[in-house]
Amino acid sequence: MAPPISSPARVFAELLQAPAPVESHGPPAISRREVHVSGSAELSAGPDRARVSLQLSSRKGKAAEARSSVGRRLEYIAPAARQRGVPEENMTVTEDFSRVEDTYQMEAEVCITFSDFGKMQNVCNLLIEKLGPSVTVSPPHFYHTPEATDALRRQVCIAAVGNTRRKAQEVCRLFGLSLGKPSLIREEETKEWGGHVEGHPSSSPDSWTLQERIQNATGYASCRVFAVFEIKGKENRRNKLL
Repeated sequence: MAPPISSPARVFAELLQAPAPVESHGPPAISRREVHVSGSAELSAGPDRARVSLQLSSRKGKAAEARSSVGRRLEYIAPAARQRGVPEENMTVTEDFSRVEDTYQMEAEVCITFSDFGKMQNVCNLLIEKLGPSVTVSPPHFYHTPEATDALRRQVCIAAVGNTRRKAQEVCRLFGLSLGKPSLIREEETKEWGGHVEGHPSSSPDSWTLQERIQNATGYASCRVFAVFEIKGKENRRNKLL
């Protein structure tokens, strides 16, 4: 059996002597020392929106009766949601009227978008209690708005830069040196996985609990950065004691 191949060593940090710039006039510039480090971070963010669909239907022998049956329920749903803090612009209603054999069928769908999941539960529980089997409430679809996704990307990048700077500080302190300002910060890799978007409903089982749905819709992001910091010299003794 061939001996196992060892994985390449990973460099924690590099302390390098930066080349001095060439000056055409005056005394030669003093070369500066640098520390080269890489760092990473991984963050997660739960969904910030949920959409619930309410299905209403009535099938009657007369058109007016079918319309009236659905209309009465619609007249209850919208005010009840508004009274509990749901803005009008977060509710959309679509209606469909058709004739099936010798009867008339009226169908309506109410989609409500929530940013407060506790409020969502209260509204859904109220409608189920008051309307009973005459309304079908779909399981909530949790998702991230584009703003929430962008915020996660920024946060994970900033966290990676912070981790990289702390690593550089630890290296400098190990040798009794003081960390200077960065001369280069480069984002090398960013990955995203998980999470849901608004227009792509998840195929989660109906038996899932609310927390399981939120966890399934949680988004993740990781970022790796490379940075170069100047080394200022001996670490200040007062800072070392802090």
